Amino acid sequence: MADRTHVLRADLSAGTVEREPVPERWRRRFLGGKGIGARYLYAELDAGVDPLSPGNLLAFCVGPLAGSLPGEPRYAAVTKSPLTGLFLDSYAGGTFASRLAGSLDDCLALLVTGASDEPVRIEIADGTGRIVPTGTWGADAAETAAAHPDAAVACVGPAGEREVCYATVASDGGDHHAGRGGAGAVMGSKRLKAVIAAGPAAEPASTELAALRESYADRYADDDVGRWQAAAETLESVDFANEVGALAADGWRSGRFAGTDAVGIEAARSASVGREHPDDDVPGGFRVETDAGETVPRGAASMTLGAGLGVDDFDAVAALGGLCDRLGVDVIGAGNAVAWVARASEAGVLDADVGFGDPDAARALITAIATGGGEDAAAFDPALLEALRRGVDAAAERFGFDPIPTVKSMALPGYDPRASPAMALAYATSDRGGCHRRARPIEEEVFAAWEDDDRVAAVVTAQNARSTLWSLVADDFAGETLWSDCGAAFVDAHVRATGAPLPTDPAELRRCGERIWTLVRLFNAREGVSRGDDELPATLSEPIADGPAAGARVDPEAFDALLDAYYRARGWSPDGRPTPATLDRLGLGSVGEGDGSRAGR
Repeated sequence: MADRTHVLRADLSAGTVEREPVPERWRRRFLGGKGIGARYLYAELDAGVDPLSPGNLLAFCVGPLAGSLPGEPRYAAVTKSPLTGLFLDSYAGGTFASRLAGSLDDCLALLVTGASDEPVRIEIADGTGRIVPTGTWGADAAETAAAHPDAAVACVGPAGEREVCYATVASDGGDHHAGRGGAGAVMGSKRLKAVIAAGPAAEPASTELAALRESYADRYADDDVGRWQAAAETLESVDFANEVGALAADGWRSGRFAGTDAVGIEAARSASVGREHPDDDVPGGFRVETDAGETVPRGAASMTLGAGLGVDDFDAVAALGGLCDRLGVDVIGAGNAVAWVARASEAGVLDADVGFGDPDAARALITAIATGGGEDAAAFDPALLEALRRGVDAAAERFGFDPIPTVKSMALPGYDPRASPAMALAYATSDRGGCHRRARPIEEEVFAAWEDDDRVAAVVTAQNARSTLWSLVADDFAGETLWSDCGAAFVDAHVRATGAPLPTDPAELRRCGERIWTLVRLFNAREGVSRGDDELPATLSEPIADGPAAGARVDPEAFDALLDAYYRARGWSPDGRPTPATLDRLGLGSVGEGDGSRAGR
């Protein structure tokens, strides 16, 4: 395969799809995926643009080494989030990711701008694309995929069409999602129902890369993380969090859940009818049958829809997860929305028939939020549904009740940071809002005696490394095998095969990650983010009620000192803004002054 030197730009307002070159300097400094998406967003979006307006940009990005890296191919959905109003990168794997990379051919991304007057889809093959009217508006993710049996499909479900601010981009019939932050709402606002990848799957660019990929796949299968994923996929997260007392249960009031055995890994194994990739060394998620069809529950479902809602029935949790998958709504956002209503009902803030341990009420509320119509919606106050469509922060503001923790308006996932100061720092400084994927120091800190310097180093190192790997768009788990050199062995082989202008030195690849993280901070700062947005909500200063971490809380003074140390390590001001010296060191001093950007020409 040739080097990826272009992007496809689909202007839905004009109805055109055109190819344009990517500045070579951008490819060298920002790689692809998250980095190249962030560079286009920074160059092309004005501060304050409405994320749900035609002026927002939605990028479907692949990496320069797509098809060559170990593990499952992935793509990045990059946009300005309607949930947070800030930068968003969200990732998904599976068949669509692989065929998108093959269909884009020599392109790094599909950039979608404008908005259509009617529902459309974009079809991609051979590095070209076309915009076509679609008849699947109103269909769920599984139905939309079934309408295109000879291609791979990424689409929005009813939640994206309704512009729910935590709607996903669902692919492979809902088996995979670019989940957090509302990329699906941006897609729906543009009246873009689906992206259709009609080309073949991406392949390694050379026989050397193919051999390297196979050797690293074998290495991953023997790695601790690979063995963990083969045994449990992500479902063991609920068991781990419960064991250490960091499982956000009962609407964030408890650190443990008595029903963990009923929704954890052993329950999943009992309910499973097979694995996603049964013939692979790392076989993927557990397939489970529900009344509405087969689904693949992930750890987030058991943590947020199970423990978080007090539901101790694996079949019910799997059914709720499958519902979210088909509707195209983030399970973490949906679960926290239901938990907010349950707690508000208990407190007398609302008169809603939603409580903990009631999966039927959860199903009705999630359906009502996602669709806004039908019998389920009729059972709820329209003002409540409208607020929840915009997230739990909007509901808290509308009704004056704020029990569910968020960071930058993104509801936290199921790891309770009160049990891990480093995890609290990771949540607070996450560039897209409350996210456990940027850094997961809790998995080490709960077994170690860390000081603040250890916490800062763990968080900064992980944030930088993942920014590099997510710009190469590596598998989130198999990519762990690339940490030692940030993928330099693969990049070096790719450069020899294609002549791509990419850095091959591990130190420079790490610097790319720091540069990309810092560029995203500049984007967010331009939107008004400062130190106050990196603080944690007051509810986390209340102690965990029970379990091994009982009494643990976020101490505001101690956290402020930790945040100061983080800013110093980053080379940012006490208010959280990258200093001129840091920008110069990373070569970002001229960002926004043209330097080959489309906006500057």
